[in-house]
Amino acid sequence: MCYIDVCTCVHRRACVPLGCGCMAVGAGFLLWYIVMVSLDLLPDALNMRAASFFDRCVHALSCSGLFASDMAIDLGTANTLVYVKGRGIVLNEPSVVAILKERGNYVPYAFGAKAKMMLGKTPGGIEAIRPLKDGVIADFKGAEEMIKFFIRNASKRRTINSPTVVICVPSGSTPVERRAIQDAAEGAGAGEVFLIEEPMAAAIGAGMPVTQPEASMIVDVGGGTTEVAVISLGGIVYSRSVRSGGDLMDEAIASYIRKHYNLLVGETTAERIKKSIGAACPPESGDGDTVIVKGRDLSDGVPKEVYLSERQVAESLAEPVGQIVSAVRVALECTPPELSSDIMDKGIMVSGGGGMLKNLDRLLAETTGLPVAVASNPLCCVALGTGKVLEEMDALSHVLFKQD
Repeated sequence: MCYIDVCTCVHRRACVPLGCGCMAVGAGFLLWYIVMVSLDLLPDALNMRAASFFDRCVHALSCSGLFASDMAIDLGTANTLVYVKGRGIVLNEPSVVAILKERGNYVPYAFGAKAKMMLGKTPGGIEAIRPLKDGVIADFKGAEEMIKFFIRNASKRRTINSPTVVICVPSGSTPVERRAIQDAAEGAGAGEVFLIEEPMAAAIGAGMPVTQPEASMIVDVGGGTTEVAVISLGGIVYSRSVRSGGDLMDEAIASYIRKHYNLLVGETTAERIKKSIGAACPPESGDGDTVIVKGRDLSDGVPKEVYLSERQVAESLAEPVGQIVSAVRVALECTPPELSSDIMDKGIMVSGGGGMLKNLDRLLAETTGLPVAVASNPLCCVALGTGKVLEEMDALSHVLFKQD
């Protein structure tokens, strides 16, 4: 028995692995049956028996993995998550690509976590880049190659068709930016591509009742942007996208260290500091926790280490966090009165990786006077919401669109 391209033959609905010969026979029968039915050449009795076998062949080929599973992609500035229909989230990788510089040609070298480890450490012939900036594509070829790699990695095997893909876009992105994301997905091997606005996906992923006649307010703090939206009856009543998120926080920390300690640190170090002791507001007493920061002294060029406290990090994050708070206040001011009363009762939901910043929910609650909660799985809300739309396409198709 051959197990080289394993297919699944269904006998009495039981899955039995058989060889590639069975796979070819099943596919050949499907083609023959479709032609005969279209020409109305099958007698009724034979048609019934053939139809039963047709169903089994379709089930067998579906089980074999020959057909690509539809996917939902959260294409984030910091991380990309892939949700496969029927399987859930199967991939969560940094949105980073390493390329080889060969006579002006674009040669991909590494993707995801492997490429992120190379940031700031590559030799002259290799460059590690982030193909997305502020939630939109900054390097089209890099984004296309990265999406192609992630789709193949999520599929795990070659298939005979292209998957339908639902992909997220920032609510504040322009038609040109949205078209670039759609084109990149199509160029990466996707079949039909649908777009969904990130705050809608985040709200669905957080379990908010977006289709009900009541307001749901979501604050999705991503790597490149923060999306603030008020949703009701399956549509976005108001949305605001500010280019302030995890990346700007990292830059603010690195800038603070350079200004106060004359020490140069990379974005990976700044991100580690943010995750370790980052906070939206300073501790109530004392300086809080501290970390050792290693970098290059700008005065003499030698390596040096300093201690950084939680209070100092909160001080460095005041500006990017302030932009998020300001966006929330503007959204509340622009919300219709009837929906405002719903928000007053239900409060605000925070999602996204940046939403995990310590005390951000407390700061928003103190500023707005409203109850604020962080989603149970903030980092995956957008991917889970997009995946739910993919799973329930008939009921939720109205939240999808294409960019002409």
